[in-house]
Amino acid sequence: MNNCVFSGSYSKDDVIFLLKDISNLIVEQDNEFREKAIQSGIHYSEMLPIEYTPSKEYMDIFYKTLQESKIKLATLVAILSERIITSRGKNIVLVSLARAGTPIGILIKKYLEFKYNISPAHYSISIIRDKGIDKNALMYILKNHPASELQFIDGWTGKGVIAHTLTKACNEYYDEFNITLNPNLAVLSDPAHCTLIYATREDFLIPSACLNSTVSGLVSRTVLSDKYIKDDDFHGTKFYSELIPSDVSNFYIDEICNCFSLIDKSYKQLLLNSQDIKEVAMDFEFDSNYLSCKGLRDIESIKHKFNIDNINLIKPGIGETTRVLLRRIPWKILVDSFDNPNLKHIFKLAQEKSIPVEIYTDMCYSCCGIIKSKEKEDM
Repeated sequence: MNNCVFSGSYSKDDVIFLLKDISNLIVEQDNEFREKAIQSGIHYSEMLPIEYTPSKEYMDIFYKTLQESKIKLATLVAILSERIITSRGKNIVLVSLARAGTPIGILIKKYLEFKYNISPAHYSISIIRDKGIDKNALMYILKNHPASELQFIDGWTGKGVIAHTLTKACNEYYDEFNITLNPNLAVLSDPAHCTLIYATREDFLIPSACLNSTVSGLVSRTVLSDKYIKDDDFHGTKFYSELIPSDVSNFYIDEICNCFSLIDKSYKQLLLNSQDIKEVAMDFEFDSNYLSCKGLRDIESIKHKFNIDNINLIKPGIGETTRVLLRRIPWKILVDSFDNPNLKHIFKLAQEKSIPVEIYTDMCYSCCGIIKSKEKEDM
């Protein structure tokens, strides 16, 4: 097994990636090639996209959004961290889901150090739709932290597929190893209404969703293919050393962490008085096990309205819509308003790629990306 210490461009004190470095083995494919392959049945995790190189205008949106929202982000990190402590206690290991979960996991770790003077171990591991979680990585964590509880972390929910995949994986892990894992996923934003541990259900722009590897420790999306990954390996990743000059991973973390002292003592009151933070998890009760999964119902409506055969072509929420524009071939983008300040980067990407944007308000998301169907295109 590939057990080398690997932290990407982060400090090893912030996170350890339990991933196999396959930088010298895999070659990225362009979006057209990948789209045809994915829609012909090849799993997306067997390939990597070419990293999008942001324009100066796009990066300006990232920097401006971060400056405008960093106190809000720090506040939501505080709320999420407090909910984790309330739900799970302090004897925890943070397990973020690579790669969108990684910056959020680091922020939670740093908040817990700031507020409680505890420094839980933090690992980032791979989970893949239809394939499940990296069992070798889980085994490594459990072997090294046998007395601790694992808290899984991601950035946001889209359709809720990863939350479902995690629950299924934890059940399978129990069946195989007789080890119980808590599948309650902690996310900063849960617009899909599909997890209990969240900071907000507002579909707002988490700035790290704007970028790819350059805000996630310079690691790629995770890879699972027999070409590169053996049975006892961790799932794979590529490290983009050539992007070091463009890396803002640690800058992003520092900007938000520097706000913890501003919100620590009065963050609840700040939230109550804030017009900028909506649908915040103010209660710390976990007896409401009913989850509406409203997002999935909205997706079904979009599926029927736009005559889409495959639900996997629908990617709701700001984070997922951004991924569609960066890594897939979009058909159109649905938005709740042309004036939504959270969507500036969406409009910029759509303009750069000449993708139509239209108003659609019958959803609990700010926006939704719809991938172009190759079957319909070829008809």
